[in-house]
Amino acid sequence: MTETALLDYMYIFLFLVVGFIGGFAPFILNWFIRPKRIHQKKSLDTYECGMDIYGKAWDYRYGVAYYLYALIFLAFAVDIVYLFPVAAAYDKVSGIRGIVEMTIFLGILILAIVYAWAKGVFTWERKIKVRRQD
Repeated sequence: MTETALLDYMYIFLFLVVGFIGGFAPFILNWFIRPKRIHQKKSLDTYECGMDIYGKAWDYRYGVAYYLYALIFLAFAVDIVYLFPVAAAYDKVSGIRGIVEMTIFLGILILAIVYAWAKGVFTWERKIKVRRQD
């Protein structure tokens, strides 16, 4: 094995060790500085903005539409990350090729939006409040 190959493997090993330490150091540090026992029952209750809880905090459920909007936002935020390198390397490829590749990529994104729209993801169900007539 040549010295350059060995040096390359050492860099990879060093990168893995530093990544492992960086990933687990907060957990280990937290284990050392955590409180050893809980003194009050109050610290086990749900705490929000300095106010005592009203009812059960776990009883409130969100509709699935919130999660669908969050997933769609996440998918398109990740796709935007892919658009930046294409824009940065646009001058390094021929103009027609870059336009065609960008059009194909955006076309796939548009098809995803059309599919979600056809499935009814973007329709927000409204709760109908019935007025009592006394």
